[in-house]
Amino acid sequence: MRIDGTLKSWNDERGFGFIDPTQGGQEIFVHIKAFQVRTEKPHVGQRLSFEIEVNSDGKKRAKLVQQARIARVSGRRRDSPAQWGAASYFAIPAFLFVYIPVAIVWRVPNWVPALYLAASVVCFVVYVFDKSAAVAGRWRVSESTLIFLGLVGGWPGAIVAQQVLRHKSNKAAFRAAFWGSVVLNVLAFIALSSPLLLLLRV
Repeated sequence: MRIDGTLKSWNDERGFGFIDPTQGGQEIFVHIKAFQVRTEKPHVGQRLSFEIEVNSDGKKRAKLVQQARIARVSGRRRDSPAQWGAASYFAIPAFLFVYIPVAIVWRVPNWVPALYLAASVVCFVVYVFDKSAAVAGRWRVSESTLIFLGLVGGWPGAIVAQQVLRHKSNKAAFRAAFWGSVVLNVLAFIALSSPLLLLLRV
């Protein structure tokens, strides 16, 4: 399984450094011999694609290292954002198709759409920060935080951010959790707006 990351540190004299994985977690040791193609010297901030192996001491290290742009050209993923982005955007008008009749029939409070808008703006800003951190090799926002922001109503902003920024749009596990949170949010909105909730309180 190939992993993307950013070269966080590099000792040119000794020929080794450490990679910060894009999905988070501990830094991965990388030696100059692990690079498959040496068209240029490794440098801090360089985007890399690699696999992980465990050495005799039980420590992880990178192998079969490539520049990220080379890895993407040699093996593009079938679930690229360009192929399924339109379907993601469709979720927003689809939700409006549900929201409008529910709001009219069950009189949804005015603060609800304001909550969705505010949460979406916050979610988009957090995605921008996380994308910038991933490129620069800084501290990342946890995936659980991104999922939570979507769950509380920020998922429309998250969808826009994923497609505009091309961030968190390829990782299958994250996408599955994200869309699960979207479904839960919509179901919660319908349940909390339903007059049946009032009857249960009586």
